[in-house]
Amino acid sequence: MSPTPEHEGLHRIFAEDKLMVASVMTQVLGDAVPMPADVSPLNVDLTEFKPVVERRSDTVLRVEFGPGSHREDFILLVESQTEEDKTRHFAWPYYVSYLQAKYKLQVVLLVVTSKAETARWARDPITIGLPGLACQVTTPAVLGPDNVRAVMTVAEAARDLHFAVFAALTHSRGPDVRVILEVLATALETTDTETASYLSEFTEAGLGSTLGFEIWRALMASGTFTYVSETRAKGRAEGEAKFILRALHRRGITVDDESRERIESCTDQEALIRWFDRALVASSIEDVFKD
Repeated sequence: MSPTPEHEGLHRIFAEDKLMVASVMTQVLGDAVPMPADVSPLNVDLTEFKPVVERRSDTVLRVEFGPGSHREDFILLVESQTEEDKTRHFAWPYYVSYLQAKYKLQVVLLVVTSKAETARWARDPITIGLPGLACQVTTPAVLGPDNVRAVMTVAEAARDLHFAVFAALTHSRGPDVRVILEVLATALETTDTETASYLSEFTEAGLGSTLGFEIWRALMASGTFTYVSETRAKGRAEGEAKFILRALHRRGITVDDESRERIESCTDQEALIRWFDRALVASSIEDVFKD
């Protein structure tokens, strides 16, 4: 079965920002974790030899703190889990052992979910061995709606937007989802348009088929938020530019690189409409830009 957008969003957010890793690990460990010097994605293909059964984890990150830090570097293995799945009890211990052997670093297995019942199931230690003779015990750290704090104020969301997105996805099935999403949507106004637009789209995809998806779509369609309006305006401008270039191409008019860049980078709707009208009758690219 192919991974769903909800599944992907819950684990991929960890690769987006170093502060996100520090925030989550602080919650998992119960004490403050400093900002890592670097967080780098690693290959998620954990297959040792071929041909064998292919094994792929969700997100694998190498977390490095740099010289002078009292924290040791480690591997963060993030697994997104929507439902109970007993096959994970065979896969997760393998992932941990393989990564520790390969990188010679300690491994943290973090399971993330938007369902409280799945979180309770995932917290059970996975024991390999006979009764009274355990050879390996794998105990996942688990974050779900029962222990991830809901971000309920704009100020808190603005301080750490990536964590606010993660919290929203985690609580996407809960009773407070409307308030959480309204707070997040407002907090995105505090950052630049590009970041806000990206996180908005990431949130929409990550909400999957949950109740939160419909709420978020309604919020984004309301026309209240600047970053949504600017993104739509940019999309309209890109569409106008394509029509201009297509009209010129159909009429056999050569467009040099400088003129193409001028058309594609323009965000002035009135200018783009004017250029399009001229492109329909122009005999050269100069005719399009004449005053």
